Amino acid sequence: MSDSSLNRPDRRAFLLLVALLLLAGCAAPKSALLPDIDAWDTRTAVLTDLASWEFSGRIAVRAGDDGFNGKLRYSRDEDGFKATVSGPLGIGTVRLEGDDRRIILTDKDGVRTELHDAELELRYRYGWTIPVASLRFWALGIPDPAEPAETALNENGQLENLSQRDWSVNISRYRDGGGQLMPSRLTAENSDTRVRLVIDHWIFHP
Repeated sequence: MSDSSLNRPDRRAFLLLVALLLLAGCAAPKSALLPDIDAWDTRTAVLTDLASWEFSGRIAVRAGDDGFNGKLRYSRDEDGFKATVSGPLGIGTVRLEGDDRRIILTDKDGVRTELHDAELELRYRYGWTIPVASLRFWALGIPDPAEPAETALNENGQLENLSQRDWSVNISRYRDGGGQLMPSRLTAENSDTRVRLVIDHWIFHP
């Protein structure tokens, strides 16, 4: 039966079915549920040990006259992490991936470079940097366990302010992620750089 042979009610029903299928195909993947992390000690223990998770959102970096606004997709599993940053101002799409031993930068032209000091070399290349090693923990709303930290919690027992290394971190908003409240707005600043992160979607894998 051709599409033209459908009568008007059947045609409307057919088009509605197609639209619903398209919407279902575009729906964001669902997250596994996290255990209850209302207590601070539980939160830090559970989130530090997470093996596989990801988020997507937006990032803004400013260092003097240099910086950019763009999109950020970050994922982590047992093999390490992948972070894809896309933005204007000539940087194109930049990808960072690696583990505790090494980090590889893939620039907008597809050239891969091993970074021995990621934060320093990003500053040398682009005039700005991001706290590569610690951002994975700060985005989860916990301190980097490898470094001393001063923390201040909000009235709900979640991280609100953090001083670690030479960075000051503020988490101003939380939203649902994996059935728990996870950071959705974060600002990290040091003496010459400000990084703002808005997390739109969390996914935690079983």
